Amino acid sequence: MGDSSDSVSVDMESISCGGKEYLVKTCYGVVSVTVVGDLDKPALITYPDLALNHMFCFQGLMFCPEACSLLLHNFCIYHISPPGHELGAAAICPDDPVLSADDLADQIAEVLNYFGLSAVMCMGVTAGAYILTLFAMKHRHRVHGLILISPICTAPCWTEWLYNKVMSNLLYFYGMCGVVKELLLKRYFSKDARGCSQVPESDLVQACRRSLDERQSSNVWRFLEAMNGRPDISEGLRKLKCRSLIFVGDRSPFHSEAHHMTVKLDRRYSALVEVQSCGSMVTEEQPDAMLIPMEYFLMGYGMYRPSHFSVSPRSPLSPSCIAPELLSPESMGLKLKPIKTRISLQV
Repeated sequence: MGDSSDSVSVDMESISCGGKEYLVKTCYGVVSVTVVGDLDKPALITYPDLALNHMFCFQGLMFCPEACSLLLHNFCIYHISPPGHELGAAAICPDDPVLSADDLADQIAEVLNYFGLSAVMCMGVTAGAYILTLFAMKHRHRVHGLILISPICTAPCWTEWLYNKVMSNLLYFYGMCGVVKELLLKRYFSKDARGCSQVPESDLVQACRRSLDERQSSNVWRFLEAMNGRPDISEGLRKLKCRSLIFVGDRSPFHSEAHHMTVKLDRRYSALVEVQSCGSMVTEEQPDAMLIPMEYFLMGYGMYRPSHFSVSPRSPLSPSCIAPELLSPESMGLKLKPIKTRISLQV
């Protein structure tokens, strides 16, 4: 772990389910990392979507008892927040440069160096999935595997660019106003979850709406600018040799992006799980749908749920292949709904 002069440690047990927050100084500014679990176990790093932190991007998954058991039995989890997205964050100084997507990916490498982590498993949602994928492409030896939720890999199309530009201008001039919140909620959740005039929006969406009020709009604007200027990385994906498990909701605005990414990844190392009646944030809207695919994916690394097996989770990660069970929804215990599974593998 880095020298104490390079970071400030703040106890966050009351709000982070036993985790501890570290504010780590990097060449690109301070980044918040909340650590949950046994530091002796292999590392899983997470990165959330735009305007979110781990409390409102991965909380649903961690509140799913079996998924939480699977992850914490096998990993120590390092929740990385985009700059200025952590709870209680102050506005980043206007004189600080706006970071690019490349900068954010390189910042992750500095975080790993601080904690003394040589290689990690990664889990990210949409913008966070892009940053982690870019990190994996730039530092292949430091990534064991990718679990990506509604990922993106191309530069913004004109529609997305214009959509983001409108949101960027609103954030810059009006802050986290009602229109920005609605645009973000459409990005995260399916129409069913958001409700309509006859059906009230779900408790999940209401909680997320309240959490957006806590974000510093200028910090969100910075992350949005980075993502709206992101380069197309799809042609480099085939060079990735780490295993990738992709989840996407069939009602996500990034549904086609996830399919495009699956096509570009090496077919031998990638699997796609499509979740029906779900938006982009599968981790919150339908976290139970992630359990069995993740369990079989991690079996390829010799990792299991404690209720089923007693294998030590402290052995090094040594990936072999995505478990063949992923090839059959029936063998996964699924009845084709609410999930349909698409796999491109050679076994």
